[in-house]
Amino acid sequence: MELLLGIFSAFGLSASAGLNAYIPLLVVGVIAHYFPNTLKLAQPFDLLANPWILILLGVLVIIEMVADKVPAVNHINDIIQTVVRPVAGAVAFAASANVITDINPVLALACGLLVAGSVHTVKAAAVRPAVTATTGGAGNVPVSIAEDIIAFISSVLAIMIPIVMGTILIVVFAFVIWWWMRRSQKSQTA
Repeated sequence: MELLLGIFSAFGLSASAGLNAYIPLLVVGVIAHYFPNTLKLAQPFDLLANPWILILLGVLVIIEMVADKVPAVNHINDIIQTVVRPVAGAVAFAASANVITDINPVLALACGLLVAGSVHTVKAAAVRPAVTATTGGAGNVPVSIAEDIIAFISSVLAIMIPIVMGTILIVVFAFVIWWWMRRSQKSQTA
């Protein structure tokens, strides 16, 4: 059961990194620093709990949150985050997976990279352009705030109640597969 919870936690953290690169890393670092009995990070990921790294992550969270709410800057931010978010997801996955499981670090980094990269791609290539097109850009700020809230809540859930996060991820994944299959069937019949 511990292995499954560790995997759910790792997938939840890397998925939230696809929305905001630094929130899951900051949540992992804060929980590991202030509640070491809850989350003890293995080396080299224990650096996330270093007070100086926590301050740096806090500054980066603020910068990303502000940049994502300013028109035009948010598009530049998404371009930059195309590299940063998958890497942050890889680090979050590997840091949390190595706490409970003995998953190979390369496999953990690859899984985190793919999950965070996939979430970021959907956000940057589908959701945000649709919001911009349908609202004339007015919906970007509320959507960005919602993404930050979701990234924070999913990061905390992934660490504190990983079974809930794992269930949510499975349901969302099943919904996306169902939607994609239904959409492809409609395009074939049209």
